[in-house]
Amino acid sequence: MAETPSSQSFELIRKDIAKLLHQPEYDDGSAGPVLVRLAWHSSGTYDEDTDTGGSNGAGMRYEAEGGDPANAGLQHARVFLEPIKAKYPWITYADLWTLAGVVAIKEMGGPEIEWKGGRTDFVDDSKLPPRGRLPDGAQGSDHLRLVFGRMGFSDQEIVALSGAHNLGRCHSDRSGFHGAWVNNPTRFSNQYFKLLLGFEWQKKKLPNGVEQFINYDEDLDTELMMLPTDMALKTDAHFSPHVKRYADDIDTFFKDFAAVFAKLLELGIRRDAGGKITNADNENGGYHAAPKKKQAPGAPENTTNDKVEGDEAHPLAQENHAFRAKL
Repeated sequence: MAETPSSQSFELIRKDIAKLLHQPEYDDGSAGPVLVRLAWHSSGTYDEDTDTGGSNGAGMRYEAEGGDPANAGLQHARVFLEPIKAKYPWITYADLWTLAGVVAIKEMGGPEIEWKGGRTDFVDDSKLPPRGRLPDGAQGSDHLRLVFGRMGFSDQEIVALSGAHNLGRCHSDRSGFHGAWVNNPTRFSNQYFKLLLGFEWQKKKLPNGVEQFINYDEDLDTELMMLPTDMALKTDAHFSPHVKRYADDIDTFFKDFAAVFAKLLELGIRRDAGGKITNADNENGGYHAAPKKKQAPGAPENTTNDKVEGDEAHPLAQENHAFRAKL
């Protein structure tokens, strides 16, 4: 039975993850935001009532989870991390994806987030959670409480986690929405909350029929966006006090975000007094790391499934180059 590697081994991987964040051809020049989204989506499938889903298992390697429309675009994040997996084949994807998220947040100016290793990789897709557990940005307060409440989060924790919208941008070919929430989407801050409260947001229907909220600055010729779920945080009587508190106090936001993101990554994971994971898959199979994907040609739509080996990198590189050319 393979043992969980030492903290010193993980520290080497932390340093290499930090080195790969600079990606000039991708979005705003950084892989950081999409790595945070990968960590969050790989963990946010947890259901407290059934004790299923969560980051243990790295289920996104299989089409049933990786092909969920809510995970569109996360193949970019997985491809960015493949060189790390090649260098350290012993690490599980479940540990690599979650560790990458906390490293990215810290490197982009965010708080230090507690992270513990020991997750295993599922050997097949029989234990994957059903689709539909991740948030839908087109919804409102009730939907947020339903989705995050299923994971055991309070109103305050929902607002704190939403602060991750300080990072990255939406793509119309993935989520249907388009644009960035803040002016500098590769720096972690409380700007998202400040803009949510301080700007006037107008509803806009995109060419694809999706509705979002925008603020257009004529002097700078820039447009920022908010999702309907973001606006719900501003208008809901129980969410809004937390939005204001985080807009006013970045230290409080950083502290609360660090706590709730660490909680997110540990959902569904049980540990003994020494920190060793005691979930059945870990007890029976030990620290099982799925092999790295082969560098062989393959249809990109199939490569989320370990049973169909292929190379996602080449078509994604072309897509990134085309996106940067538009900016």
